Amino acid sequence: METDDVDASGLTSQERGWLAKAHRNDINGWIHLHIEGEPFERGFQHGYLTAAEYADAVRVYRQMTYISMGVTYDFFVENAAGYHLPIIGQVAPELLEEMRGIAAGYTRAGVPTTIEEIVGWNAYEEMSGYWWPTVAAEYASSSTSTGAMAKSHCSAFIATGSATRDGAIVLGHQSFTEFWNGQFMNVILDITPESGQRMVMQTSPGWIASMTDFWITGAGLVVAETTIVGYFGYDVTKVPEYVRARKACQYAQDIDSWVQFLDAGNNGGYANMWLIGDIRRNEIARYEQGLRYQSFNKKKDGWYFGDNVAEDPRIRNLECSDTGYNDIRQQTGARRTRWPQLLAQHAGAIDLAAGQSILADDFDVYLMCANPSSRTICAHYDADPMFYVSDPNAVWNIPYFPGGSVDGKVTSAALAKTLGLSARFGRADGARFDAEEFLKQHPQWSWQQGYLKSRPSQPWTVFDGH
Repeated sequence: METDDVDASGLTSQERGWLAKAHRNDINGWIHLHIEGEPFERGFQHGYLTAAEYADAVRVYRQMTYISMGVTYDFFVENAAGYHLPIIGQVAPELLEEMRGIAAGYTRAGVPTTIEEIVGWNAYEEMSGYWWPTVAAEYASSSTSTGAMAKSHCSAFIATGSATRDGAIVLGHQSFTEFWNGQFMNVILDITPESGQRMVMQTSPGWIASMTDFWITGAGLVVAETTIVGYFGYDVTKVPEYVRARKACQYAQDIDSWVQFLDAGNNGGYANMWLIGDIRRNEIARYEQGLRYQSFNKKKDGWYFGDNVAEDPRIRNLECSDTGYNDIRQQTGARRTRWPQLLAQHAGAIDLAAGQSILADDFDVYLMCANPSSRTICAHYDADPMFYVSDPNAVWNIPYFPGGSVDGKVTSAALAKTLGLSARFGRADGARFDAEEFLKQHPQWSWQQGYLKSRPSQPWTVFDGH
């Protein structure tokens, strides 16, 4: 689909005027979407131009949520709307109006959608993974593995100074997730809001924040995160993470103010280790945010990496369980061991090409050989028989789990000046995923038939930001 293919014949002149400012281009598995203007206006553009993808995503989420959790997708939507709508109206009316615009855009494109549904769609990650563990016992007669619900999404690094080829910042990130939802995380969204900074982010249709997370802002900030595995804690009276992260990227002028925005009203939702770079000051930071404990480190030379396990002992031991910090049989312990090895190998030469190579790494530090699996930087849970599982309650410790890497993104200071990035959709190492063949070989996952999509091998694509 391209912008020129959009049927706007039934729209008002005002709505057609809004759409004239937006454009969509589909390339190598990505939807490159530009929206701009006032909150409702840019939301309408977003909704109208991604309606088919949103409708398909909700169809899949409905089925997968009920089968895998025993509660419905609508259950999370209703609770998200009840808790989050009043809070967003108080602390971020601009974003609430943008979400109203998204709902209106979907509705006008033939996918009837309410503001409550858009709030629920944006809140799904933290409601299902962070709020739900705190209340699941009220609904379940058997015990639930609450720590494992806070899953280990993503692997990332940031480097600068003597670590990089030109002495400037390089940021790399890949998303780890279940394939059924990762298949929709293929939007490169370019937003020019009426107020605040222009932002480019990877996201899914209908989201107001990245949530994968990979951001570049007009203030010269580059931002990524890796979730903190096994985390437990949520405060329904505070501000949702997707609101805090979006405000931080839209309005922060430097790393310190970015952290202040993210901390304001912290509800514990989607607890992450954040990697932040300021290309104007050539400064990088690591910020770990739990509900009770936080840690912040900043420097101008070297690197940080994220592997889904908290480095702060307080967060790791007092707010988390089943982290696998020292266990190289587990994906967290293995990547925590592999990251410094990889970065040291490329020290002084890290650039875009090196970043792509690093994200594609398939060396298994437990077996000491190349072995695409759950333990590699580019995760292949779907190829892992899990012979060496040490903790059945840890994340995705199931043979041939249909999840792992679904993309790769790298940017440099030079590219980020124009809000550009290099991105690959599918898997960071370029390996294809054939859903039909996978389900044939592993029929235990046949309940995902009709919902799981194939992802062909795709090239790295540069979005230069111009």
